[in-house]
Amino acid sequence: MSTISLRLPSSLHERVRDLAKREGISINQFVATALSEKMSALLTEEYLSKRAKRGSRKKFDRVLSKVRDVEPEDTDAL
Repeated sequence: MSTISLRLPSSLHERVRDLAKREGISINQFVATALSEKMSALLTEEYLSKRAKRGSRKKFDRVLSKVRDVEPEDTDAL
């Protein structure tokens, strides 16, 4: 495990302390979880962007053309 020194504005430190206390976790765990969530979002965006570049509108249209044109069941209707 690594250690880092982090400078936070007092107001942010107070808020994170209160939120961590409310969640029953340490500030360290709160920050680590928040960092993990942010990294996950950014990496997911990167992954989806790469996948989108591999996509083909022609193939999409071909697959979509195989879907039957029927009304949805009552349980699926909007």
